[in-house]
Amino acid sequence: MTDEYPNDADGDALRAIAEGGNDLSQPMDVDVQIAAADEAVATRVAEEALKLGYRTSIYFDDEEADLEEAGDLWTCECTKSMVLTHDAIIAAQSELDGIAKPLDAYVDGWGTFGNVDDEE
Repeated sequence: MTDEYPNDADGDALRAIAEGGNDLSQPMDVDVQIAAADEAVATRVAEEALKLGYRTSIYFDDEEADLEEAGDLWTCECTKSMVLTHDAIIAAQSELDGIAKPLDAYVDGWGTFGNVDDEE
């Protein structure tokens, strides 16, 4: 199953998630991070993502703030439960990028804690 993903960063991430024992045929929460220059932009991204069914949170990356050439220090994390396929993650990133780009923000990655039951 892990060899069915494209040879790109998203495919590599999907392979790692599958190899971690997660069931990719079952939904899991997926977090997509949107980098923004300021809190107002992050808030606007969050408002628009909520309309599309994402749960959102906004945070300031204070670790990056200590760097001399820190760039976009605000993040809007957009979370959605989905069956994680390559097409689904590409679609989610594209959908959120459509919100972010006009606001001079950008998709800065994604991740998941998966759906492995930690009690097993």
